[in-house]
Amino acid sequence: MSSLLNASEITHEQEVVWLEDPDALQYVRQALDKTPRRGNKPRYARDGRMVGYALLDDGAEPDPDSGLYRRRVFFLLPHDRDSQPAGPYAVGAPGEAVDPRTIQPKNPGAKTDRSQGRTTAIASATP
Repeated sequence: MSSLLNASEITHEQEVVWLEDPDALQYVRQALDKTPRRGNKPRYARDGRMVGYALLDDGAEPDPDSGLYRRRVFFLLPHDRDSQPAGPYAVGAPGEAVDPRTIQPKNPGAKTDRSQGRTTAIASATP
């Protein structure tokens, strides 16, 4: 999955609800999950933990075949940087990860130096 979702997939987002302080997280993974409701906290069936989710506006329509809504969910896995700072993502980030400070309703977010684990010390050491 691309880290930058197609903006047309999230046009009915009304609000992003954070379960953890997004300023304390350098990156979050994002995915579109199918849920039975456009509001409330969705069920979470991955390893790791859900750190946020999107609420949809009244204009959001469920998929005609499944009857489910596609909503953005933000999560972290046990091997992500917040739990393992020296782990596999000490530098770099998963493809679906973005800086949570860049996420807004209807805005897919972006990768930043912060989300990629690039610090000024690392940048200045590169010739």
